[in-house]
Amino acid sequence: MTDTRTVTREEVVAALARIVDPGTGKDLIAADMAKAISVSGDSVSFVIEVDPARGAEMEPVRAAAAAAVEALPGVARVSAILTAHSAEPQPSRTSTPKGPPPDLGTGGRRKPAQPADKRIPGVDRIVPIASGKGGVGKSTVSANLAVALAAQGKRVGLLDADVYGPSQPRMLGISGRPSSPDGTTILPLRNHGVTAISIGMMVPEGEAVIWRGPMLMGALEQMLRQVQWGGLDVLLVDLPPGTGDVQLTLSQKAEVTGAVVVSTPQDIALLDARKALDMFRKTETPVMGLIENMSTYVCPSCGHEAHIFGHGGAAREAEKLGIPFLGAVPLDLDIRLAGDGGAPIVAAKPASPQARAFLDIAERLAGLDAMR
Repeated sequence: MTDTRTVTREEVVAALARIVDPGTGKDLIAADMAKAISVSGDSVSFVIEVDPARGAEMEPVRAAAAAAVEALPGVARVSAILTAHSAEPQPSRTSTPKGPPPDLGTGGRRKPAQPADKRIPGVDRIVPIASGKGGVGKSTVSANLAVALAAQGKRVGLLDADVYGPSQPRMLGISGRPSSPDGTTILPLRNHGVTAISIGMMVPEGEAVIWRGPMLMGALEQMLRQVQWGGLDVLLVDLPPGTGDVQLTLSQKAEVTGAVVVSTPQDIALLDARKALDMFRKTETPVMGLIENMSTYVCPSCGHEAHIFGHGGAAREAEKLGIPFLGAVPLDLDIRLAGDGGAPIVAAKPASPQARAFLDIAERLAGLDAMR
C-alpha cells in the first residue's frame, strides 16, 4: 500500500534539531541557522545560513541535514542550500537599536562625502529594478529576486528607493528601525537572508513622505553611501515608477551594473516600459533584461489558464530591442498573500511553481556576464 502520509513542518524542525554544528556545539534550530523552512506536499526546502569563513566546512552539515529530512516518511524531495553572508554586524529585525536613529530628512543640508569614483564600498554590483508605470508588481519582483539570489548563496542587499511608496519593510517582514552608532553610519536590517534599508523603516506605516526633489536625492545618496552594507555581491534597488529624480540621481551618483525593467503584458504598460528603457539608454545604463509580471492566470479550481492582461508582450519587446527576456511571473493570489504576510513567495513556499518562476529568473540574471 502506498504511503500517502504528508510530512509536517514540525517534523522537519525536529529532524533539523538533531543535526549539530560542530563549530558551536548547538543544533541547527537552537543556533538559528535553519531558515526559510517550507513544506509543499512531499517537497521540503530550507536554507542553512552560515558564517562565510565556514562555508566549506559546513557542507557535511548541510548534507547531513538534507539526509535527515529526506528520511522522514512522506518526503520525496529535499532542497537544502547553504548561504553565507557578510560577517559585518547586522541588527536583526527584532534587535533593539543602539544609538540615535539616522536622519534621512535632511535633503541637501548634510550630504555624505562624495568619493572620487561612483563605486559603493563593499558593493560589487548595483542592479536597479525599474518600471515605466506603477502597479506592475515591481516591488514584489524586487523582494522575490532578492530572496532568490540569496538562496543561490549570493550576498544580497535591497535598497527601497520608492520613497513615496515604500513597501519592502512589509514584504520582507521587517518591523525594526535602523540604528546609527555615530549619527552618520546607518546599520541596515536583515531578514530572509537579505540586508535591507528603506525610508519605510524610519517613518510610521501610513505616514506620508512629502519631499521635493532635492530631499529625495539627498536621502538616496545617504542610503547608498552611509549604510553599512558590509560585503555584497549585488545590491538591488527598488526604484519608484517613472523616469524622475531618483532614477537620474542613481545613474549619476553610483556605478550601476545594469537595470532590470518590469512590465505587464498589455500595450499601455509596455508603452511606459519603453520610456524606462529609453531613460536608461540616455543615461548610458546597460539594460540586463525585461521581466513580464502577471503574465498568465491559472484558475485554482479548474486549472484553466487565462491571459487577463495579454501574454508575451514583454518577450516580443525584448526580442525587438535585442535585450534578454528574463522570464514571466504568473498572476497568483499566493504571491500577493506571501508579500502581504512578510515572507516573499520564494521564502514562504520555495518549492511552489510560483516561487520557481522567480528562482528561474534569478538564475538567468545571475548567469549574465555582468553578474559573474
